[in-house]
Amino acid sequence: MPIDKFVLILVVVIAAAGITVWIATMVAAAVQFPLGWFVVIPVMLVAYVAWRVIAERLANTDDDHYDRMDK
Repeated sequence: MPIDKFVLILVVVIAAAGITVWIATMVAAAVQFPLGWFVVIPVMLVAYVAWRVIAERLANTDDDHYDRMDK
């Protein structure tokens, strides 16, 4: 990968992270949520992603490692 493309990607990712944090602080300052909601929402998102990964691994017959084991 050329260095200029790598630097461009790095700058865009850092800028996007900064803008995301800035918008989140503005929303948090404007909306009076109870403190628990700031913990519950990320935990629910992580649990949903974990549930989808586990469901995909259980349902995927092409990637079943136990079918290729000698019995």
